[in-house]
Amino acid sequence: MEKKKQLVLATQNLGKIKEFERLLKSANLEIEVLGLKDFPDMPDVEETGSTFAENSLLKARAIAQFTGLPALADDSGLCVDALGGDPGIYSARWSGVHGDDQANTAKVLAQLRELDAASQLGRVDRSARFVCSVALVFPANRPHQGREIVHEADIAGEIIDEPIGTNGFGYDPIFRPNGYELTTAQMDSQTKDRISHRGQALAKILPQIQELI
Repeated sequence: MEKKKQLVLATQNLGKIKEFERLLKSANLEIEVLGLKDFPDMPDVEETGSTFAENSLLKARAIAQFTGLPALADDSGLCVDALGGDPGIYSARWSGVHGDDQANTAKVLAQLRELDAASQLGRVDRSARFVCSVALVFPANRPHQGREIVHEADIAGEIIDEPIGTNGFGYDPIFRPNGYELTTAQMDSQTKDRISHRGQALAKILPQIQELI
């Protein structure tokens, strides 16, 4: 009997795990997706890269080596034009505490209000984009060993003044995509997965997951 193909999600973020599982399931892949529940000792990889791509590769490499299985990782974040592209790669720890979504969101809104107060126009531009880089890495002693694949995608939108919505995580409640009246935290999962930065990046890498794993 042929052994079932396996792929490890290189993240401890429960929101990302749920999102990835939905996206992979919708693609009807005959691949067992493993994560934190299967590897409770999975290390939390330090994100020392200077770009989303570098950080996604760091995580995928570390988890592929740790598990001995192909690993899929992402690094994603919010880039706000008025903040010079920040929080960017520091999105998850913008407030100083890693993974505190509420504090991170509050800090971005406070920074924009400060800029509003200092602006002669009274309100700065709220343009922003979500960016996601996904990396697929194959470990040693496996087919395609050492192969690394990276894809990136983004979605443009704007930051609203107060958080709205509960269906999502991170900065979803303050991000409204261009062409929509809802924040990504107000959208149903199917709509968000179709248009999101993570959904688009995964769509780019899915053919290679299907082909190589």
